[in-house]
Amino acid sequence: MKTLRIVVLLSIGLTSCASAITLDAALAQTLDRNPEIQHARLAVEEASGHRVVLHAVAYPDARIDLFGGDQGGHRAGEPANQPFAFARGALTQPIFNAAVPASWRRGNVELLVAQQQLNVAVTGQLHAARVAFYTALYNKALSDLGQAQSERLSANAASEAERYRGGQTERSAVSAARSLEEELQPRIADAQRAYDGARLTLAQTIAAPIGPSTSLPKPEGDLRLRQVDFDLARESEAAVERRPDLQVARLLVEAAAEDQRIIEAAYYPAINGVVSGTYIPVSDVRRDSGGSPQRSNDVISSEVRPGVAFTWRVIDTGKTTGAVIRQRAVREMNELVLHRLEANVPRELERIRNTLRAVDARQKALAAAVTAADQNVTTVQQNLSEGLASQLDFRTAETSFLQTKTALLTAAFEQNVALAEWDRAAGRYFQMPAARGTQSQ
Repeated sequence: MKTLRIVVLLSIGLTSCASAITLDAALAQTLDRNPEIQHARLAVEEASGHRVVLHAVAYPDARIDLFGGDQGGHRAGEPANQPFAFARGALTQPIFNAAVPASWRRGNVELLVAQQQLNVAVTGQLHAARVAFYTALYNKALSDLGQAQSERLSANAASEAERYRGGQTERSAVSAARSLEEELQPRIADAQRAYDGARLTLAQTIAAPIGPSTSLPKPEGDLRLRQVDFDLARESEAAVERRPDLQVARLLVEAAAEDQRIIEAAYYPAINGVVSGTYIPVSDVRRDSGGSPQRSNDVISSEVRPGVAFTWRVIDTGKTTGAVIRQRAVREMNELVLHRLEANVPRELERIRNTLRAVDARQKALAAAVTAADQNVTTVQQNLSEGLASQLDFRTAETSFLQTKTALLTAAFEQNVALAEWDRAAGRYFQMPAARGTQSQ
């Protein structure tokens, strides 16, 4: 029985340890198992196949046709049934086609677009996992703070009840102490619900198994405030170059330009080298010479015909012109989107930097306030036990301490989320250890 109990306890401990997860582990699992990233990887393979299709216009086109049958009938000196077979083939090789270079470049751009879209998916999912991780830590810290406050208030209520039984205070003081303790429970419950919701979001992002028999991941770590500042001009310039969504926008402009060149190729002539041939075995088929009595006059031949084919569409009734105008509009719209995204980068980074500076200023003010509020609660609690303070004074001191401590935790959470936003907006996610080596160029 003792052995069974030990095994059960060990299994429970292993399950608890297995559900704990660090930020680096969460990011690594997101890269490996996130369904959005997996879908983007498959899109890269699809684009690779499409590139082969677009490159194929430059390669020769060969075709072979095989024919066979049986020739029957009665003829002097010939068998009644004569099986026969022959082959016919053709080879076409583009010599001059204005669409070939553009199609070749378009195939390369197709693959680059898919690779950069994979990078966009990686950045987005890593950011989502990181924010969910910080949200879980924040709400867990709020819950722990509430639990610690609840223990202090519970001890205060027990002390007031003891003093009431000793005739040192009134019944209203006991009711006020218990009311103060009960008021904190909804806040603790709200923080716990938010913590569980963030854990569920994190589990979905890292594609962890979710079910009745599995436990949600438990983020490990704490939210720390740091002194940070960035060179806005340098970071903006680097972000414009390395952000994957901007890379996709540039490639879409290039792809639209190549599509336009492919359409415009219809304005120019096409020259193809053509080789066709027919192979007829001598013993299989004879084509009659038209009644000649001599067998040697029957025509039996295999032939090869090389040549050049020249095609030029002179009149297309505006079909090509309309397609070119439509494709040019697509390219220009892509260029406008690209310019808008590039112009928005400095503004976005400046907004995040202002948020970080505001959080830093608030943190400096709150750090001293938390210490003062904690000392005030201790002093008021001592005075309350000596009858020198009221429950209202204690309620005010506790509320002030809880609000100040919550504000400090909120500042730490907002700073960490703002840093995650900065890494996303500056294109720095691929510089993180968990994401290195995954970026597709």
